[in-house]
Amino acid sequence: METTRQSKVSRLLQKDLGLIFQQEGRNLFGGKMISVTTVRISPDLGLAKVYLSIFPSEKSEETLEVVRMNTKNIRRILGTKVGKQLRVVPELAFYIDDSLDYIENIDNLLS
Repeated sequence: METTRQSKVSRLLQKDLGLIFQQEGRNLFGGKMISVTTVRISPDLGLAKVYLSIFPSEKSEETLEVVRMNTKNIRRILGTKVGKQLRVVPELAFYIDDSLDYIENIDNLLS
C-alpha cells in the first residue's frame, strides 16, 4: 500500500525523468524513444524502481544497458530538477516495462 507521500514523489519523479529522457535521449541513447511508464518508490524514499518503455523494442535490452551505464548522470540531472523538493534524491533502478508488447501479443492472438 502506497502512502500519499510515496505517490506524490512517484509522480514527480515520473514527470521529471520523462523530461530528462526526452531532452537527453538524442545524445545518450542514439535517438531511441524512451518513455517512463511507472515509478515505484520504497517507503523510505531511498530507492525508485523506474519502468521504461523503449521504442523500437527490438534492441531494448541493449538500450536498457546504456541507460543503466548512465544512471549516475541521470540521477545528477534529476537532482538539479528536484533538489528543492526532495531532501535525498533516490537511487534509481531501471527495468523494462513489457506490458505494451504483451498487449500487442494478446491482440494478435485474438485476431
